Amino acid sequence: MSHFTTIKVQIKNGEILHQVLQELGYQVECDTKVRGYQGNTTEAEYVIRQNNGYDLGFRRTEENYELVADFWGAKINQQEFVNAISHNYAHKTLMATVQEQGFDVEEEETLEDGTVRVVVGRWV
Repeated sequence: MSHFTTIKVQIKNGEILHQVLQELGYQVECDTKVRGYQGNTTEAEYVIRQNNGYDLGFRRTEENYELVADFWGAKINQQEFVNAISHNYAHKTLMATVQEQGFDVEEEETLEDGTVRVVVGRWV
């Protein structure tokens, strides 16, 4: 019996996801198995190993990535984990898009509610 649960996340770019996971301090293994209850495993493109034997993985679906883990054994706060990754992924994606389109970041600040305000511009 599998205890793996999947959570859909709004992440499309695997390279940026990998960078974000590393920047958040996680050791990431690529294209390997996620470990769960009683030695059960499932495949994922990016895997965060945990010492307790219950890993966290991200695997590609048709459009996005999904988080897959046996959360009972992983013993993490799912919401905080997903929020941290989503927040950092959105910021990194925005910065890459700004650069690709020839804009410069003129101002960036984090508001009291955690919202990041970014002002960009470009000479025409």
